[in-house]
Amino acid sequence: MADEAELVEWAERVLGHRFRQPELLVEALTHPTYAYEVGGPSNQRLEFLGDAVLSLVISRYLYERYPDWPEGTLSRVRAALVSAPTLAASARALGVGQVLQLGKGEERMGGRDRESNLADALEALVAAVYVDGGLQAAADLVVAQLAPQVEAARTGRLHPNHKAQLLEWAQRRTGRPPHYQVVAEEGPTHARRFRVRVFVGGQAAGEGEGSSKRAAEQEAAREALLRLRGRSDGAEPRSDENL
Repeated sequence: MADEAELVEWAERVLGHRFRQPELLVEALTHPTYAYEVGGPSNQRLEFLGDAVLSLVISRYLYERYPDWPEGTLSRVRAALVSAPTLAASARALGVGQVLQLGKGEERMGGRDRESNLADALEALVAAVYVDGGLQAAADLVVAQLAPQVEAARTGRLHPNHKAQLLEWAQRRTGRPPHYQVVAEEGPTHARRFRVRVFVGGQAAGEGEGSSKRAAEQEAAREALLRLRGRSDGAEPRSDENL
């Protein structure tokens, strides 16, 4: 693992931001397994903030850049851009995996290239840049990384985003977005497993599991799409149809 000075140099060279508070950068690159082993904060709080910053920046960018796009297209493209596969791909291109602080077990299990680790770390880095340098600095980073992917996201060539597809299906058929509910959460802090149920039109439509809520939601949306699209007549779920 690089020392603090090396990380600051890396961030300036790769992210285009020089940290005035390098402890934020270190925290953003600290996986929960490493924090669990050696103590100190992990990147989970920054990840929480970064998720919101990403959504705001991309929403504003799409709203201003594509004034003719309807709400459904804006939502679908935004969902694809901020999805775990897209964020992980950007993190790989930046070399984030090489500078992550991982616990020994996570290191042995290939955690440097794990999609959820990379996506979470990129969200945390966005938040660290936001706290350290303000919204414009974070927006510069986000737009530089994700704006080139807009057309691929619009045409569905970026990554299969089941949540975005289910959102579009549900809004078209029911006029309401899907609702996701965590129904189970198991395992130690550094290795949690989540089970999520998704409701469409007020009815349970699918369940999924994953190492993060995001991953579990994607799996639940995938199952829901298979069920809903599999109906030969295309009808919405009836009130008596449950999991």
